[in-house]
Amino acid sequence: MRELHRVNQFQRLWQLSHGETQRLSVAVMAQHCFCSERHARTLLRQWQDAGWLRWRAESGRGKQGELTFLLSPEQLRQQLLTRQLDAGEAVQALQVLDLHPDRLVKMLRPLMGGQWQNQSPVLRIPYYRAMEPLRPLQLTGRAEQHLARQVFSGLTRFRDNDVEGDIAHHWQHDASGREWYFWLRPQLSWHNDEPVQAAQLVEQLQQIMQSPRGSRLLAAIEQIEAPHPLAVHIKLRESDYWLPQRLAHQFCLLPHPEFADIGSGAWKLTHFTADLVRLESHARWHLQRPLIQRMEYWITPQLFDRDLGTSCSHPVQIAIGDPDELDTLRSVDRSISLGFCYLAPRISSHFSADQAKSLIALIQRSGVIQQLPLDEGLITPSHELLPGWPVPFAECDNIALPPALTLNYHLPVELHVMAQALIPLLAQYGCTLTCFFHDVKSWRDDIDLSEADVVMGDRLIGDAPLFTLVNWLENDAVWQPLREDVLQQPLSAIAQQPSATLRGEQTHQLFQHLMRAGHLLPLFNYRYQVFAPPGVEGIQLNSLGWFDFTRAWIPPPTTASATP
Repeated sequence: MRELHRVNQFQRLWQLSHGETQRLSVAVMAQHCFCSERHARTLLRQWQDAGWLRWRAESGRGKQGELTFLLSPEQLRQQLLTRQLDAGEAVQALQVLDLHPDRLVKMLRPLMGGQWQNQSPVLRIPYYRAMEPLRPLQLTGRAEQHLARQVFSGLTRFRDNDVEGDIAHHWQHDASGREWYFWLRPQLSWHNDEPVQAAQLVEQLQQIMQSPRGSRLLAAIEQIEAPHPLAVHIKLRESDYWLPQRLAHQFCLLPHPEFADIGSGAWKLTHFTADLVRLESHARWHLQRPLIQRMEYWITPQLFDRDLGTSCSHPVQIAIGDPDELDTLRSVDRSISLGFCYLAPRISSHFSADQAKSLIALIQRSGVIQQLPLDEGLITPSHELLPGWPVPFAECDNIALPPALTLNYHLPVELHVMAQALIPLLAQYGCTLTCFFHDVKSWRDDIDLSEADVVMGDRLIGDAPLFTLVNWLENDAVWQPLREDVLQQPLSAIAQQPSATLRGEQTHQLFQHLMRAGHLLPLFNYRYQVFAPPGVEGIQLNSLGWFDFTRAWIPPPTTASATP
C-alpha cells in the first residue's frame, strides 16, 4: 500500500534522531529512505504540505538543512488507520496493524466498541479466535450459531422462549396435525436484492432433509411443496406439533440456494476472513431494522494474553471494548445459562444402572464441582435442569464401581478440568478412570462413542428450552444407544400431543426418569456476562450468551465529542 510505504520511509528518518530536530543533507535522507535524491526532495515537499514535518533547506549541493518533525510515525499510522476504517477498507487497515503487539494494543484500544464513522454507527468487537464458516448444518461454536441467526432467516424463529413467524408471517394445520401451511411475507428479499421465492425455500428444505442431521430433525415430513409463490405446504407422515419449532432450528436456517453466504436476515455478510468478520445492516429486512449500520469482529488472538483480551478470555464473557479499563466498561447484563455441562453414564453389561447411580451419587456428595480450580464466578453447580425442574439426589446403597471405566469428553476447557478431578476421586473407590478428549464442541455422528462408559459434554439451550431438550434426545449422538428401546415411544407421544402444556409436562417427566435412572447428571451452568463502554446502549443477553445485534444502538456524537 503506497501510503503505508510513505509512513515507513518517514519513520526511518524520524528514527535517526528519535523525533528531535536535526540537520542533514538530502543525500543522507535519500540513503535512509532507499530512494534517489530527486525523489527525496519530492517526499520532503509532500510531507511538508501534509503537515508531517518542516524542512528548511540551504542552497548548494550537499548542504545540510534543518528537519523538524511535527508528527510521529505512531500518530501517522493512527490517522491512516482511522481513515481506512472510515472508508470501510478493513483489509488495508489490518495491514497498517503489522506492528509489535504492544504497539498494536495501543492503537486498537480507542477503535473498539461503538463509533460513529461517516455519519453511520459502527460496533467493533475484539475476538479471541477465527470463526468457522457460517454453514447452519455444520456450526458448533456459540458465536457462530449466534451469527448465523443474524445472517439467515427460517420460516419461523425463536423469540422470548417461544416461536414466531420469520419468513412466514403465519401458519396453520388441519385437525389431524399432518397438513401444515406456512404463509410467506410479501416482498421478501435476499441480501443480493433478489426476491425470495417459495420454490427456493422448498428446494433448501429438501436439501436439509437429505442431510444426516436434517433427516432426523425433519423425520416426520413426507412431502414439501410450494403451491403458491407465497405459500409452503408440508405434509407429515404422522402428527408432529413441534414442527414450527423444528423449522426455527439452526439446521433450518435458509441460505440462498446458489450462494451459501447470502441469506435474508437482518445482517448481510460482507467480509469473512481469519482476521475480520463484517456484517452490514440489510436495508430490506422484513422485520425491525437494526439501529447499527455495521458490526465487525476483529480477530486478534495474539493479543488476548495482553491488555486487549476480551470476549475473549472465555467465550461466555463478552467485552465490547478494552476490559483493561474496567472503570469505563460497565457490566450491562449477566445471567445464568439455561444450557449446562453434563455427565451421561452409558449403562451396559459391565456398567449396571445401579453402578451408574452410585457414580452420580459419589459426584453429588463429593463437592468436586465446587472445588474445581477455575476462575471465580465462571460456573455455578446445576441444581435444576430447567427452572422449576430440580435435579434429584441419587439414592446410593454403596454399590461398588467397576474396576475400570472410560470417559469421553469434549470442549469447553471446564470439562477437561472436571475430567482430571474425577480421576483421583474414582481411584479412592477402586475405579481406574481412563479419559479420552475430543477436540470438538459437540458430539457428531462421525465420533465413535461405542467404547465409552461415561460421556461428558456441553448442552447449549437457546430459546424454546422444552423443544431444545427434546431435540437433544432425538438427535445427539450421546443418546443413540437409548433411542430405540427407551426414548422412541415417549418422544413420539410428546410430539403428537397438541397441547403445549401437556407436552411440557411429559417432557419434564421423561427427563426426571432419565436422571433418576442414572442416565443423566447436569454438572454446572455458566455465568454469562457482557461488558460495554458507556457509548453502547440496548445490549441485553440472549439465551446463547450473546446479545441481539438488531437492538443495540450507539447515541450520535455531540459536537464536542464528535470524532475528527
